Amino acid sequence: MTQHAQIAERKYCRPHAPSHRPALQAVQTAGQKLGVQLQLIPVRTSEDVDEAFATMARENVASYLVVAAPLFILHRARIAELALRYRLPGMFGTNEGVEAGGLMRYSADLNDMCRRTAIYIDKILKGARPAELPVEQASKYQLVINLRTAKALGLEVPPTLLARADEVIE
Repeated sequence: MTQHAQIAERKYCRPHAPSHRPALQAVQTAGQKLGVQLQLIPVRTSEDVDEAFATMARENVASYLVVAAPLFILHRARIAELALRYRLPGMFGTNEGVEAGGLMRYSADLNDMCRRTAIYIDKILKGARPAELPVEQASKYQLVINLRTAKALGLEVPPTLLARADEVIE
């Protein structure tokens, strides 16, 4: 493992990281509204990935969600491989996870967010005070579906969901 990967695992991939709190709170709120029982399985290092899937299999978890984090991007292929082995459908926070074999992604459009960031930078460089700029939430989201993975898991994706997808990997 490279030094960069080890640093990313130790420094940035903590399950209770402040950057993950809003996402986890949103997922918990949605789960409660839908009557879905959620289980947080912390993954702090690459070694925890295998154990997380073994735990999900032992506890008959129906699906999983991977938040966007450097550790999960780094090990996306391993996560997708384990998901197929344990026959677990899952959602990723990044396109890289779906391209590696994950089932789907529904999250903010990162290209749109970068464009919005550039607009903020332009305003600041032209003299705007950062503290006076409004905080913005993502307003554009993307749905990406990997049909190869769906077929490998024995899942049929409804045509209405496919029609809403921004990208379908076949």
